[in-house]
Amino acid sequence: MIKTAITEMFGIKYPIICGAMMWLCKPQLCAAISEAGGMGNLTAANYETEQDFRNAIAEVRELTDKPFVIGLTLLPSIRITAEHHQMYIKVCEEEKVSAIEVSGTPLDKVAGVEGVNKLKKAGVRLFHKVGSVRHAVHAEKAGYDGVYAAGLEEGGHPLSDDVTTMVLTPRIAETVKIPVVTVGGIADGRSMAAALTLGAQGVMMASRFIATKECMVHENIKQEIINRQENDTRIFGRSIGLQGRALINKVIEEVLEIESKGGGLDKLIPLIAGPRIKQAWEEGDVEMAPLMVGQSIGLIHDILLCKDLLVKMHNEANAVLKKSKALFN
Repeated sequence: MIKTAITEMFGIKYPIICGAMMWLCKPQLCAAISEAGGMGNLTAANYETEQDFRNAIAEVRELTDKPFVIGLTLLPSIRITAEHHQMYIKVCEEEKVSAIEVSGTPLDKVAGVEGVNKLKKAGVRLFHKVGSVRHAVHAEKAGYDGVYAAGLEEGGHPLSDDVTTMVLTPRIAETVKIPVVTVGGIADGRSMAAALTLGAQGVMMASRFIATKECMVHENIKQEIINRQENDTRIFGRSIGLQGRALINKVIEEVLEIESKGGGLDKLIPLIAGPRIKQAWEEGDVEMAPLMVGQSIGLIHDILLCKDLLVKMHNEANAVLKKSKALFN
């Protein structure tokens, strides 16, 4: 078995973590990944009330006794307010969840040093998703337990520094002493082996988990991900200071056209709003909304059960690492 600082920290079988996915990372998928030996993700912004959020955590715990991550995105939002962020933090502390994946604004700036200390006292491990060495250094100084090194390849919202996984992972790993988890371009055992070789203690992936049987997304979406290649995504949103990576479709082409002509947020919001994305995932219309996936879709060729995916990735990574070692014997 591959043992790393991440498998030891959480007592999990594989150093494979699911990243936050709005509308998709709900109890069924979260529990399936954790039960399979990785770490599932329950994305907080799926829930607008405290009771619904607590109920979701309880549901995951009914399905598995294994650890899982809460995905907490601290970015400007029309639907999710600063009050929601404070509520999520409070619930995570009180429920003593295993870990929080923070993206966007650093948690210590939202909750303060006192808030971070309360979470740590409750046994909550804190990881910040970063796209630069400077942000990783801040996370270490602020007391985070680890960082996710998120390369430009990732779906969602990569940092505008535009540094790839191949460079970002070793740069952060050589700079901080806390564990590093590689994000971006991870979808199989080969990419996992590469990340570990570069100094990561684990990998985090999201797009790959969409193409699993437990992910509650329309089959059209899953098939589209399998059919598309690594060059079928585009960066959008640079003009509004919040770039994202999504699958090329009619909406993304329209968004890029608006941006090229200097159109502002008022023209973009109707095209990229969350409810529209939710509808696309559920109804299977691959053209109507930004589908936030990464370049790793080029490595996705099948729809598997989460347990089969994790076993396959681990075995493939082990084989690649052994083969690499044999080259120097």
